[in-house]
Amino acid sequence: MYKVAVVEDDIPTSNQLKGWIEAAKPGIRVDQWYNRDEAEAAVTREAYDLVVLDIELGRERHAGVAIINAINKHHGTPVLVVSAMPATIYRSIMKALDAWDYLQKTTFEEADFIDTFLEILRARRDSRPAVEAAATAVSELSLDPLRQGSPLWRGQRVNLPLTAQRILAALHARRGEVVSYDELYQVVKSGRNRDNIRKHVSTIRDAFREIDPSFDGIENVPMRGFRWAA
Repeated sequence: MYKVAVVEDDIPTSNQLKGWIEAAKPGIRVDQWYNRDEAEAAVTREAYDLVVLDIELGRERHAGVAIINAINKHHGTPVLVVSAMPATIYRSIMKALDAWDYLQKTTFEEADFIDTFLEILRARRDSRPAVEAAATAVSELSLDPLRQGSPLWRGQRVNLPLTAQRILAALHARRGEVVSYDELYQVVKSGRNRDNIRKHVSTIRDAFREIDPSFDGIENVPMRGFRWAA
């Protein structure tokens, strides 16, 4: 059975979202949380399949940011943000925090919400075999098929910024081969120079070594680029 959390301080809105979810997916479990403290405790304790989240809770204008960070730290659950904050400003911010999508209140219909909600659940379902395989094949790197969460190494999450995740994915896709600086420039949005790429690779190595101090799986190939050799 799927488990979903709705984090929304406005009770009528929370109940409306819950009703839409239950109509779209009969038998689903929906937990409702109304403030940051309750929600943070819940997403830390429970492995939800999806969290529907408002950014502003009560007087805390950015409570949702803290909750997303807690989710990313513990479970990497997909997050659908539903907020009155302007989408033109906040959509990119939420994407940078690994949120799956952003819907601005009053600008979408029930059908838009349900379509997005079901799409996330389908992706979540498809990702489960890969995540479960990673738990048993501990020597392998597993990149989240949702492309929204941190990778797994030896069954543990590797906490990386999005740009570092893109570089890691590029190296892993060509494992055993040299990936040139020019090729790595294509996966970063800014700072397209060798020093910046080296800094991102250093961030990746440090993150892996927090889990596995002996990690030495990314080779520097002088004057050319880097190679995933783990």
